[in-house]
Amino acid sequence: MTNFVEELRWRGMLQDIMPGTEEKLSEGMTSGYIGFDPTADSLHVGHLTQIMTLIHFQRAGHKPYALVGGATGMVGDPSGKSDERNLQTESMVEHNLAGMKRQLAKFLTFEDEGNGAVMVNNADWFNDMSLFTFIRDVGKHITVNYMMAKDSVKRRLEGDSGLSFTEFCYQLIQGYDFYYLWKNRNCLIQMGGSDQWGNIVTGTELIRRKDSGTAFGITTQLIKKADGTKFGKTESGAVWLDAAKTSPYKFYQFWLNASDDDTKKWIRIFTLKTQVEIESLEAEHNRAPHLRLLQKALAEDITVRTHSAEALETALKTSEFLFGNGSLEFFKTLSDPQVLEIFEGIPQFSISRSVLTEGTDAATLLAEHSAVFASKGEAKKLIQGGGVAVNKEKLKEPSDQLTLSDLLLDQYIIVQKGKKNYFLLIFNS
Repeated sequence: MTNFVEELRWRGMLQDIMPGTEEKLSEGMTSGYIGFDPTADSLHVGHLTQIMTLIHFQRAGHKPYALVGGATGMVGDPSGKSDERNLQTESMVEHNLAGMKRQLAKFLTFEDEGNGAVMVNNADWFNDMSLFTFIRDVGKHITVNYMMAKDSVKRRLEGDSGLSFTEFCYQLIQGYDFYYLWKNRNCLIQMGGSDQWGNIVTGTELIRRKDSGTAFGITTQLIKKADGTKFGKTESGAVWLDAAKTSPYKFYQFWLNASDDDTKKWIRIFTLKTQVEIESLEAEHNRAPHLRLLQKALAEDITVRTHSAEALETALKTSEFLFGNGSLEFFKTLSDPQVLEIFEGIPQFSISRSVLTEGTDAATLLAEHSAVFASKGEAKKLIQGGGVAVNKEKLKEPSDQLTLSDLLLDQYIIVQKGKKNYFLLIFNS
């Protein structure tokens, strides 16, 4: 059992907390929730802060609720957004909800008894509610003046895109979520990122004005990278928790390639390691920063919890194959999609298999049938200097012959120029 607020505080996660929240939590098991809008069929690393918040909440002996927005996902939250979100169909939302449920079940213990996590869908109480019921039972308690004062509303009204009535109502809809869970599930606390503070406060205000009740709110800091770029984004887009969207290898590499400054923050936020364990790792890391022990500890921990120990093993073998002394035996176990996933972003060349039918010398293959080298002269020079490897074996002479027998998985040849420059040759019939 841990002190939930203190846990968030020492990990550098806590942003805002309403007066009386810590006292309420100290009284015993308390129910609280975080909402997730189903804008895609997978969560991404940007959701991990809120997932970790629910994990810490449960580990502290409290009962976490994960609210998936089957209704709110069809509207769109203006908080932190400069433009109107594209509205989704009901079938799209249902598809996305199914994917999110599978992922959340990996992180939280879902049980009916005790402080087991519970998943709820706000479509269950909104789908049968008429507009007139909503504006009578909810709208009358919150004034337009109150709603206009919210920063998220102000920014959109002052911007070029404006704010639709749909998104203007969002804080009332989220406020009613809190009211419904407070009244029917005894959820006393809503949690979320700091951009949700205004919506959370609207919920507590609705509870107070409608039923003279008391509720509480906590927000966590929004995660940013030390260089100012957006957390969770790479050149190829978002880093997803779904292995089909972001492979475990790429997921692992995202964390492994983090800067020292980011890693020292992220290992506190995204792992369950204790303060003593983290400080010990930091001291070890500082003695030999080039070994990147802190990054490895972070990447291994979050990859196992998001995917599996087996997925981590594959990611490690892939990294060893590309950047270490990994053998071809590992490569031969991969499927075609896995090969293309690993070599995504690495130069690839499609070549006719006929080139290898009677064999061809390495310099010709690498300079004329592909663009690994700009000329045969350049290829010959580096090959003779021992700087070119084919299928993890260094070439000895520019005249070394390559034939169909050199194909891996009957389709590929891997070329390595220097230590880190890879090229994938794909041979098609």
